[in-house]
Formats: sequence, C-alpha cells, structure tokens
Amino acid sequence: MTELSGSEAIGVVREYFRKPGVAAVEVLRGRVKIGDSVRFRGYTTDFTQEIKSIQINHRDIPEAVEGDFVGILVMDRVRENDHMFLEGGDMEVSL
Repeated sequence: MTELSGSEAIGVVREYFRKPGVAAVEVLRGRVKIGDSVRFRGYTTDFTQEIKSIQINHRDIPEAVEGDFVGILVMDRVRENDHMFLEGGDMEVSL
C-alpha cells in the first residue's frame, strides 16, 4: 500500500481528529507545501485534495519536510496508517 503508480508515499497518517477534520501526518520523504495536490489512500480511503493548511503545534507553516509531524486539514475522513502521495509533483520515487 506504500506505492502508487510508481511513486512512494511521502507521508503516513498517524491519527485523525474528526471535529476539526485534521490528519496528523508523519512526513516520510521529500516535502509537501500549501497548494500541493495530495492523494490519501488506504483500505477504505481514496481521495485527492489540495493542501490548504499545514500546522505544527497549532502554528501555520508553509511547508513540511521529511521527519516533520504535522496537522493537515482534510476534506474527508482518513484513517491511521493511510498513506499520502504527492499528485503530479516533482518527486516521484521508483521502487
């Protein structure tokens, strides 16, 4: 589940907060920034959205890099261990 169309997941969901609609994501590789299109995919999850908000410790940041644990506002429910892929980005990692 960590690969999609020849690319690797750039992040993994560690927790989901329903009320604010926020995914706690660990960035595994590369970077993700406001305006990027990402795809969340898991056993019952599969949707693509533009990133409109990224936060660390309740503070807005413009981008997250490998190793960061961030909150990302999501338009639909995600689940623990769902993967996040960069759509159409410049970072494609072949397996």
